[in-house]
Amino acid sequence: MDPLVPDRMARRRHMKIFVLGGTGFIGYHAVLELLRRGHEVTVLALDLPDEGLLPDEVELQLADFDACTDDQVRELLDGHDGVVFAIGLDDRHVPPAPAYDAFHAANVVPAQRLFGLASEVGVRRGALCGSMFTYFDRIWPERELATHHPYVRARAAQAHAAIDAGSGMEVAVLELPYIFGSMPGRIPLWAPLIDYLRSPWPLFYTTGGTTMVSVARVAEAVAGAMEHNGASGCYPVGDVDMSWEQLLGTLGELVGKSKRVIAVPKPVLKPALWLYMVKTRLGGREHGLHPVRFMDVQTIETFFRDEDLAAAREALRFGSGGLEQAFRDTVHAALPSSAGPD
Repeated sequence: MDPLVPDRMARRRHMKIFVLGGTGFIGYHAVLELLRRGHEVTVLALDLPDEGLLPDEVELQLADFDACTDDQVRELLDGHDGVVFAIGLDDRHVPPAPAYDAFHAANVVPAQRLFGLASEVGVRRGALCGSMFTYFDRIWPERELATHHPYVRARAAQAHAAIDAGSGMEVAVLELPYIFGSMPGRIPLWAPLIDYLRSPWPLFYTTGGTTMVSVARVAEAVAGAMEHNGASGCYPVGDVDMSWEQLLGTLGELVGKSKRVIAVPKPVLKPALWLYMVKTRLGGREHGLHPVRFMDVQTIETFFRDEDLAAAREALRFGSGGLEQAFRDTVHAALPSSAGPD
């Protein structure tokens, strides 16, 4: 952790924070970090994946946010200093076509509603757990990511909607990369990759790489948005840049299956991805990330620029480190209970 963080945290004031999605992966860790810092936390979530997941001091409401009336939400938000939006549909989902409609309904509409109602009742600060793809859409306009990928277009719309609806608030949109760690009651989204690493098959993957971060650092960024952020805007939150080969090598060692990564050339991948996309479309569904066009992103280095990450770290005051432990936690949580490293 950044050695400056503890001193800065010592000057924080007690706050009451509302977390939408506080029993999900990011929301859960954000709740724990906020409690650790002495804040009061209210959680609204759909389900409780593990009995006793949250400490007793958390005020927990299990309900569907979309089914709550505006008056009910206003009542829940009243008296809070900050709100955290930690729900949504991620890019793994392949909804019925057109995909944008599904991602807009799940990500844009509730964010706009939450921050709009929060602003009405006087909440002063907000954090939206967003996607790194809005960052790359912003710094690489020539790639037209929002144009070609419905998921990216919806995430960009979500960021703008949250900031606009939260007028009078300081809304930090956290642009989150690949996150590692675990929590009780939920299997990490990395489980299929862990299964692939443990399989007897050769390890085929693409070239390229991206930024990684532990969920503990993300939780610090959420808390920093509540305690320190002074302006609405988008903030990349990351820690370590890794190639896919480095990531697979690290995870492979943890599962006891160190293998050489065989890089598949992009020209070989694209024809297969065209067929996969056509099959999906014939089934009435559409990917949020255009499979063929996304290979142009998957096979390059999607790293946050140092100066942008430094500015975000200064604004939100999140630390660094802990990724190795997060990798271990991810692997342990993804393995079947009867399994261990081979």
